[in-house]
Amino acid sequence: MSEAPLPAIRSLPSWLLGRAAARGRALVAEALAAEGMKMWHHVVLSAVRDLAPVAQATLGRSVRLDPKDLVGILNDLQSAGLVVREPDPVDRRKNAVSLTDEGARLLKRCEKAARAANDELLAPLSPAERDRFMDLLIRISGTQS
Repeated sequence: MSEAPLPAIRSLPSWLLGRAAARGRALVAEALAAEGMKMWHHVVLSAVRDLAPVAQATLGRSVRLDPKDLVGILNDLQSAGLVVREPDPVDRRKNAVSLTDEGARLLKRCEKAARAANDELLAPLSPAERDRFMDLLIRISGTQS
């Protein structure tokens, strides 16, 4: 990847965060690929675990994914035996999505791989610096609770 043409650009926090994010995504994508998983498939699988049984529409909103894209990902995950879609016990007109045992096992491996990739990303930082960095990222990302 080539450097930005101007030192002024390279000194912008937004540019540096973008570069760090791109590196982090690449490391995680590579780690997940070793498990046969794509990034969005991992996100959806993780959300299903956290929310299951979950209606497809609720799942899509929770991960901010277009419904058409979500259906394709769920089709892939269901074909691989990682999730099941069954009538929602609350509203039988809707599908509820849940993990299979194989989905739970794969998710555990993917989470371990993603943590290792993030450890690689943050390797230049001491444990105290990592904690401080995470606190700062949470503050500027607008994701704090």
